[in-house]
Amino acid sequence: MALKHEPTAPHHWAQEALRVLETVARHSTGTTDTELTRLTGLAPERLTTLLRMLRREGYVEQAADGTYVAGQALARLGSAQQRQAALRDKLQRALDRLRDSVGAAVYLSRYVDGEVSVTQYADSPDTPRVNEWVDFRCSAHATAVGKSLLTQLDHAARRDHLARHRMARLTSHTITSDKVLLSRLAAQPPTAPVLDLQEYAVGTVCAAVPVTAGSAVGCLALSLPVEDAHRLRRAADTLSRNAAPVLLTLTI
Repeated sequence: MALKHEPTAPHHWAQEALRVLETVARHSTGTTDTELTRLTGLAPERLTTLLRMLRREGYVEQAADGTYVAGQALARLGSAQQRQAALRDKLQRALDRLRDSVGAAVYLSRYVDGEVSVTQYADSPDTPRVNEWVDFRCSAHATAVGKSLLTQLDHAARRDHLARHRMARLTSHTITSDKVLLSRLAAQPPTAPVLDLQEYAVGTVCAAVPVTAGSAVGCLALSLPVEDAHRLRRAADTLSRNAAPVLLTLTI
């Protein structure tokens, strides 16, 4: 399966944060923000913002003398025995914060072994998740999640997926022509959110943005009731701007 990766703003944030984190981790006795600026080549203002995020996520801690050292969250992820549980916990907390930021249910999805998989989500009584009335693995053509994942594949891999999953009409808005869908996927700007405007379920709108870590294909998505459709674009932009902690956790 060939991928078609394009860098987006959250990916740049995650790459820069990873550069800072790797630099801190190399200095077991601590390093100052002045040293970090010199070693990473980042502007002081940018470094300050990244350090704030890394401290909030528990990857970096500030010692009493003002130097920065690796945090407990990084230590837990570094332990093979604790890694899977720690990773899932970190991702869940990041998703919970995203849910609260965008005011919508939030989903983390991956494309694994040729199938769409929603691996984690964050919802609440006020932001309920979408009812999976048709298996997400069979409805990539109709969901923001599925279309976002498919845009990250090359043309041959997209055609292979659609050949294995019939494009059923789920609502009156569902695209059922593979020619039309493939054309729209090819034209999708890499930095723009992919939308589902009642294509999967009547009464629900969704948006998804890519979160690729290495060769893995993934996305973050949100869902809203159709009466809140006017918030969809703004919520998707917020989701994209705040995706860096999720990307960083997936990358480490």
